[in-house]
Amino acid sequence: METKTLINNDLYNLLGNRWYTAHDDPVALLRKESAVKVAWVLTKIRQNTGTSGLKLLDVGCGGGFLTNRVSEENFEVHGLDISEDSLRIARQYDLGRKVNYVAGDAYRLPYGDESFDVVTSMDFLEHVERPDEVVKEISRVLKPGGLFFFHTFNRNWIAYIVIIKFVEWFVKNTPKDMHLLRLFIKPSELKDMCQKHAMVTKEFVGVRPIFSTITWRSLFVSVGILRTWEKQIAMARLM
Repeated sequence: METKTLINNDLYNLLGNRWYTAHDDPVALLRKESAVKVAWVLTKIRQNTGTSGLKLLDVGCGGGFLTNRVSEENFEVHGLDISEDSLRIARQYDLGRKVNYVAGDAYRLPYGDESFDVVTSMDFLEHVERPDEVVKEISRVLKPGGLFFFHTFNRNWIAYIVIIKFVEWFVKNTPKDMHLLRLFIKPSELKDMCQKHAMVTKEFVGVRPIFSTITWRSLFVSVGILRTWEKQIAMARLM
């Protein structure tokens, strides 16, 4: 029987301060694009719920790019990740000491039912074997009417070339099996997962290449590649 390739999630235990300092590593792309995603999330939160006294959980928070930024708002912010080293860095860069960071399993969130107004999961669902179970848990901890924001990659040949092969070819220090096409998720599949667990998808923002911005030099600069691609994020509401 053929053995399937497993995602390399161990790399997140090895980044250390590179979460915030690297410029020759895929995490530099993640750090730069996070600013775009967080701005979109905050805009949608303000439009749909307001901000005062909001309780937010980030599942798979990594080094704290989203949590440390949104903690500057009038939110109660919680970040959960299975990587203790990533959490160490997230706490180190939480300058206001406002975020409640917890080591935990996304399949079994250590929170009670209906605990949060907003749950986010950025660049995480494509790193787990059973995303449906994660979505189920997120639905469980969301309050009625709460918002779920997620960012992940569509399973198609364009994503394979751009997200996997381009990064492997042109971004230094890219580890093997950082992403696997079989774990990418089609929007229709995520929509079905949300609906199955009492959430209705409200908005998808798609990804497309902006070919006019690509230069040969940008292919060899992490930030240049980032500027070439618009990213996909989506929002769902608990019914």
